[in-house]
Amino acid sequence: MSFLGAVIDGVLLGGYYAMIACGLSFMFGIMKIINLAHGSLAIVAAFMLWTIAERLGYNPFLALIVVLPAMGCLGWLLQRAVLERSARSGELVPILSTFGLAIVVENSLFEYFGADTRSLAPYVGSLSYDSFDIGAGLYVGELAVLTFAVAILLLGGLQLFLTYTPLGCAIRATAEDPDTVELVGVNSRFVNAVAAAIALVTVGLAGLFLGLRSSFDPYVGSMQLIFAFEAAVIGGTGSLWGTLGGGIVLGIAQTFAAHLHPQGFLLAGHGVFLLVLVGRLYFSGHYLRALLKLKLG
Repeated sequence: MSFLGAVIDGVLLGGYYAMIACGLSFMFGIMKIINLAHGSLAIVAAFMLWTIAERLGYNPFLALIVVLPAMGCLGWLLQRAVLERSARSGELVPILSTFGLAIVVENSLFEYFGADTRSLAPYVGSLSYDSFDIGAGLYVGELAVLTFAVAILLLGGLQLFLTYTPLGCAIRATAEDPDTVELVGVNSRFVNAVAAAIALVTVGLAGLFLGLRSSFDPYVGSMQLIFAFEAAVIGGTGSLWGTLGGGIVLGIAQTFAAHLHPQGFLLAGHGVFLLVLVGRLYFSGHYLRALLKLKLG
């Protein structure tokens, strides 16, 4: 594959990573909670879509009409029943709670669906393997292009929502200072519940494209969580457009490494993540030392 082809494939793969990282980054940016059940909940959405497609015969895209509202309700309940209560006991408890939730979700899916892998690809015709000819002997998958386009629309829509709507402004204000917004009449509990619902709706959308581009089983959520976490950290946790940038960096690194060695796909992504993490720790430490010298001097 040519250099240009590898770049295009990496960018399109980055769109998928941005989509699965969107909900994780959004929830952390608003509630400062790292949801370790993020990947497992995406698998829940994938199984819901598969069930509707398999048993009722509906196209998975049409099944989103049912699944996305259901995921939104699940997000609301997750915030009210788990995250809100656990947050009262300290910053670590919500993380432990979502870790426990991930284990419960994975084993519940295994108990009900078994260990067999499923895929949503058979229910969307040739979308999963058709491609566009872009010239110069290069082809790009229709599903990859659709995934990238939906990721852009999702991130852009969320950014517009947060910037220009009253509820979006309330969400941003709550993220900055939940105690102060209560003084001006904003119900921070309601706002956080809405934010969790929105985050889980994006997870439901990610579950669709996860099931379209690859097979899934009850235990693949942890790997999706790793990809989402790496994309969010590389791009800047809590930043929506940064998440897209992080996903693209991760996707390009993995694509180039996969052409060099079959096992390089995962190693390159983890390597880039570690380099970015170490670099941020170094420069943030350097900045703090410089700031301390200014204050003392």
